[in-house]
Amino acid sequence: MGCFEFSLAYVVFFLSHSLPVRPPLRPWLQARLGVSGFTLAYSALSLAALAWLIVAAGRAPHVTLWDWAPWQVHVPLTVMGPVCLILALSIGRPNPFSFGGARNDRFDPARPGIVRWSRHPLLAALALWAAAHILPNGDLAHVILFGTFAAFAILGGRLIDRRKRREMGADWQRLHLLVEEAPLLSWRLSGDILARLVAAVFLYATLLWAHPVLFGVSPLP
Repeated sequence: MGCFEFSLAYVVFFLSHSLPVRPPLRPWLQARLGVSGFTLAYSALSLAALAWLIVAAGRAPHVTLWDWAPWQVHVPLTVMGPVCLILALSIGRPNPFSFGGARNDRFDPARPGIVRWSRHPLLAALALWAAAHILPNGDLAHVILFGTFAAFAILGGRLIDRRKRREMGADWQRLHLLVEEAPLLSWRLSGDILARLVAAVFLYATLLWAHPVLFGVSPLP
């Protein structure tokens, strides 16, 4: 049953991520839910499928690939700090290069923010999260789970670049060159930035608290 549930959760997860964003389903859903409603519904579905997939991996038969050691838990504890910071600085910000951008018409290539570091910050956060969780989870199901997410995030950026180049035409290359000429630290210290930094700390603390509640394992050593 554990193997079947894990396989089924895998199929549902990838179908829930691929089908709603493909034509003609995406325009049909957006026409009925609105752009914001579609984004919220898609995000909720994605998170629900992700949670089920992680739980299903924990129920799958345990096949040890390497032994667990106490020091391994410090890897995700350390890496999740930058992950939370990337999420806080990228969600809801203009980003015409990737998915999840908001108010892209207001994107300023002279002050690209987190986009100066990565065109796909959400995928970068996903790759870091997945890679950091491989080491303390040395059983076959979790290695497949987190390894697939890391590979998906890395390859996903290339696929999005290809699609965005086609959609944006010459604007893609023009904006990309302008972004690369911007300073690495192009943020202005504003109320929005301070709020996002606080949100990053709050998110990290929330994940520490919720991890044993949601997944039955404490992330602390």
